[in-house]
Amino acid sequence: MQAQDLLTALAGGQTVSGALLAERAGVTRAAIWKQVEALRARGVPVESRGTAGYCLPWPVQLLSLAELRAALSPAARQRLGELELHWEIDSTSSEIQRRLSSLPDLSVMLAETQSAGRGRRGRSWLSPPGMNIYLSCLKRFDAGFAALSGLSLAVGVIVMRALSALGINGAGLKWPNDVLSPDGKLAGILVELSGEYQGPCAAVIGIGLNVRLTPALRAQAGQPVHDLAGLAHGGAPDRNLVAAALIVALIEGLAQFEREGFSAFVEEYTGHDLLRGQTLHLQGALGELDGIGAGVDARGALLLQTAGGVRSIDSADVSVRRA
Repeated sequence: MQAQDLLTALAGGQTVSGALLAERAGVTRAAIWKQVEALRARGVPVESRGTAGYCLPWPVQLLSLAELRAALSPAARQRLGELELHWEIDSTSSEIQRRLSSLPDLSVMLAETQSAGRGRRGRSWLSPPGMNIYLSCLKRFDAGFAALSGLSLAVGVIVMRALSALGINGAGLKWPNDVLSPDGKLAGILVELSGEYQGPCAAVIGIGLNVRLTPALRAQAGQPVHDLAGLAHGGAPDRNLVAAALIVALIEGLAQFEREGFSAFVEEYTGHDLLRGQTLHLQGALGELDGIGAGVDARGALLLQTAGGVRSIDSADVSVRRA
């Protein structure tokens, strides 16, 4: 029995005895214990109930390609490129990068767990199996890099559209690519570009979205984090529905971005902007700046009202904190 098989056996939330698990898999009780520890090491809160066996504190919805496809709109199914689901991979974005020359436009890669998930500025992204969404999408553009200004911010709006479609409210956007709730980080976005400056080029869009976190994972995160279960007051949405909502929103939103650029997203972004009107402290290659958040411009640059006037901040390699 592998860790994947054990998680599948426990996904319903009922207590299952170690003896029964061993009998079903044709392995020893020691082998079951080894896989229990493997899941725990990855952040899955497998509970021991003495002689009764093992269980999870809540049911888990494992991702399913059949359920994902069924949940997509007909238009999204028609336009979708490849759709792949991996149990474990180093990174969904890295897998797309490795196959960039062969994958069709709007291909989507998902994984139950990542061994080397990454976020902005090289940070790692915690990836316990069966609990969150780890998704990457390939979008090809005929235009060059200059026409893609503001893409990561547009993807933030796209994530907000997906949450709205799921009936989940209470989140907002922090420039340049974080989705936050009042209690912490809900999702991260990483856009990696390759190709020609004048075009054509490709964007690999990675999204990590917290569906359900344990107290241990919150402690490991090193920053305040939140999940959809918290926003939904304990009732985490089905992960297949969450992933399908993201895919539909990406297919529709990226087509809009390709036609109209970030200017078509500015108004929506403003409605979700958590930095607008806030006292901010910026630190980066240009030094330190203090001012009041004044929104974003049509290119996706952060506008900062300072004593010397409005400054436009283009570089994403800057730390932005509320003072």
